[in-house]
Amino acid sequence: MIDDAGLVERLKSLDCCALSDALDKLELQGAVTGLRQESGAGRIAGRAVTVKLDTGYPPPGPPRHLGTTAIEMAGPDDVIVIEQRTGVEAGCWGGLLTLGAKVRGIAGVVADGPVRDIDEARSHGFPIFTNKTTCLTARSRVVEKATNEPIEIGNVKVSPGDYVAADNSAVIFIGSENIEHVLDTAEAIAAREAAMAGAIEAGTPISEVMGGNYEHMLDEKDG
Repeated sequence: MIDDAGLVERLKSLDCCALSDALDKLELQGAVTGLRQESGAGRIAGRAVTVKLDTGYPPPGPPRHLGTTAIEMAGPDDVIVIEQRTGVEAGCWGGLLTLGAKVRGIAGVVADGPVRDIDEARSHGFPIFTNKTTCLTARSRVVEKATNEPIEIGNVKVSPGDYVAADNSAVIFIGSENIEHVLDTAEAIAAREAAMAGAIEAGTPISEVMGGNYEHMLDEKDG
């Protein structure tokens, strides 16, 4: 049985540059840049609970405010990931949603689209990564079309349950089928870079440390 909590903890321990290098080595896609950390501090990681917004009318059924379904199904090892790529400037996330997510212990939010009430998120210390902030409400502008369905963030397709890591360098998405291999590879890269850092601190010339070993690190076969 896969130890999901253990995988999330391993993911939290790795920065997104090491994870990106691992994706490169394994010839996988999953890195999205340009989603800045606008609130909260530090790296987040977890499983994706996805939300897709669009224009038009919501699906049939009792009305629900966008994002609330995702909050109620998510928990501490989850990251809510939102696609709002309509081109309409309208908040896909706001202050009360932030409070609801914080109360649930949710790890954070990644939004490809505008987020509003960012000062409230900052006051709560709740992590949000986004490419735009706004004051404009979603009301009469965009609606939630689906929760926990496949979405697209940047140029990466994201499925519910994919693994997510985000820091001030990038947001990384990793499919469940690849997570263990990516983690193993990223941990090996991080360990090698830590050894290089130790050598620099010990006085080894940086040109020697960052010579052939570093330049060809991603080309080497796993031992």
